[in-house]
Amino acid sequence: MDDLPIGPMLAVLALLILWSGLFTAIESAQQHLLAQRTASRSSDKPVAKLSFPLNSLIFCNTLCRALAVVISTLLAIFIWAENGPWIACLGAGIALLVFADYLPRALAVRYPDAVLALGNTLLGAPLKIIYPAAWLLNGFTRLLMRPFARKAKVVQQSEDESPTERKDDHEAVCRPHPLTGIHALDNITVNDILVPRSDVDGINLDDSLAEIVEQLRNNKRTRLPVFHSDINQVEAVLNTRQIRHLLPDASLTLEALLAASHEPYFVPESTPLQLQLLNFHKQQRRLGMVVDEYGEVLGIVTLEDILEEIVGEFESQHSLDNPHIHPQADGRLMIEGAASIRELNKSLGWHLPSDGPKTLNGLVTEALETIPESAVCLKIGRYRLEILETEDNRVTQVLIWHTSSVPTVI
Repeated sequence: MDDLPIGPMLAVLALLILWSGLFTAIESAQQHLLAQRTASRSSDKPVAKLSFPLNSLIFCNTLCRALAVVISTLLAIFIWAENGPWIACLGAGIALLVFADYLPRALAVRYPDAVLALGNTLLGAPLKIIYPAAWLLNGFTRLLMRPFARKAKVVQQSEDESPTERKDDHEAVCRPHPLTGIHALDNITVNDILVPRSDVDGINLDDSLAEIVEQLRNNKRTRLPVFHSDINQVEAVLNTRQIRHLLPDASLTLEALLAASHEPYFVPESTPLQLQLLNFHKQQRRLGMVVDEYGEVLGIVTLEDILEEIVGEFESQHSLDNPHIHPQADGRLMIEGAASIRELNKSLGWHLPSDGPKTLNGLVTEALETIPESAVCLKIGRYRLEILETEDNRVTQVLIWHTSSVPTVI
């Protein structure tokens, strides 16, 4: 270490700290802009988004900080010998906190659009190239977390349960749920009641005008998202009432369609239901695009969805008025895979786990950890499920019953 190039190493150290500060500023700017979406109005400009994966940004930021600590430690040992490590630790920690954390975050909050634009310009292509390494490390992290993930209990179907167990299960069903009533709304977020993006009807501007007109003629909804190619590229929300008079004679134009649209309103997935009800009133909106922490569209939530959820708290918990539920003669229920778990629990008075997947298909897929085939049986908590039909890698029909009332199988 006698010929250690101090000058170049100091330059590299400074460059690493500056790059780390830039990465931190970009991440903070993106989070700040996402937080501002709840206050967006129709006159606001569309919120800018990252043009590269966030995992790549986190990976590079961590790598820069690690290399900065290593280089500062080598320099400190060369200059101060045995006192070097603790001096390097103190100096690198202060430098990283000030120049790679506090200062970049303050600048990002003050100039979020400029910081995000700078990041997209400088880092768009490099971070897309680095993404495979970040994806690999992220996958390894998910693998390490799997033992700690909450999973539904799954066992093969058997008929050897004791009457005592069935009696306890029946008593558990009859016991009132602790979160019933209007007070349960404090624990519900828009993510719990959203319409998944796969089920969202919308207008794709890349379709032909004839296809758009035909879609609008068959559509019964008042408001539809308008996007390019994919719902993540949502441009506006169309009020179909304003262009309905143009549909009979097919005189609709793209200009008229866009003139009847307004800027989309974005809602974070973790927004409590009661707060979102107030936000709809404040923003004079009836439909919101639900996004996750990375700005990806998860689905939509409407004012009607929230009102239906509130009214549903006062309705009977054992109503079978659900189009996805088809009672069978032997007491079992045939349920469509697209059925909402929350709706099933409310309609049947059941307690299927609802803190993970939102649909019955998602619950079965998570429990089996694979795409199931028909005739597969499993048990989730107190409920028995038999997969009747799968289509396009999704469970479409499930036969399900509670173990307290074992059906008669002929």
